[in-house]
Amino acid sequence: MSLWFWVLAAVVAAYAIKVSGYLLPRRLLDRPVVVRLATGLTVGLLASLTILNTVGKGQGIVLDSRMLALGTAAVALWLKAPYLVVVLVGAASAGLGRLAGLP
Repeated sequence: MSLWFWVLAAVVAAYAIKVSGYLLPRRLLDRPVVVRLATGLTVGLLASLTILNTVGKGQGIVLDSRMLALGTAAVALWLKAPYLVVVLVGAASAGLGRLAGLP
């Protein structure tokens, strides 16, 4: 089977999943368990993607200035800083880490 077959199959599957969400009854989606599960899965997937992109390089793990930037951005978020400040603090700490000799 060609690559295009699998691309089209993925498109059809994604569309079917999205449409099935609209067809579910509202009372089912408003249950507290479903809301908690959807919220937890979203946060968990976003956190794992962030960590993977921060420390992953090929098949290995690399600790470099991106980890420093993520840590300082996390502290800024914990201190309830605005989003723009969080981004600037993370970028500045990554830059300072690179100047200090971190990879």
